[in-house]
Amino acid sequence: MTTVQLTPAQHAILAYAINHTAGKIDWFPDNIKGGARKKVLDGMFNRALITPDGDGWCVAAEGYDALGMKRPTIPQPTPEVDAELEQAVAAAEATWTQAPTKAKPRTRDNSKQAEVIRMLQRPEGATIGQICAATGWQAHTVRGTFAGAFKKKLGLTIVSDKPQGGERVYRIA
Repeated sequence: MTTVQLTPAQHAILAYAINHTAGKIDWFPDNIKGGARKKVLDGMFNRALITPDGDGWCVAAEGYDALGMKRPTIPQPTPEVDAELEQAVAAAEATWTQAPTKAKPRTRDNSKQAEVIRMLQRPEGATIGQICAATGWQAHTVRGTFAGAFKKKLGLTIVSDKPQGGERVYRIA
């Protein structure tokens, strides 16, 4: 076993954390501020003497060893508590694996969108010009509504056909 050589600052910080704050590093000597504090922490972290603990740092097992102090013991769960914990974890994981149900988008009966859907459901369908006249929308808005709201959000299938010499007619399949 090799002994780890600590600087006086590292020794003071680790000893204070172990003896006063249950291993949490929240005290530094007065002469260690700003960049020097970061260098000391980086040095201890690179040597595995400390580990991240939420927003701060705590003394790692190697830090206790470097000071020749006994490592803290972690209480082991009793078998019956362990079984209860396993059941709770299994129940929680069962809820995670369920696929979320996708809410069906809804449209109001008196909206322009509902009016366009009714026009597209007619046997004769509707042209962009007819929809523009009924809603007051511009043609690009109608085409965008077909692609966005109807196809992507509502899952409707819009088909079109263009009679010889006529205007393109759109329908819901």
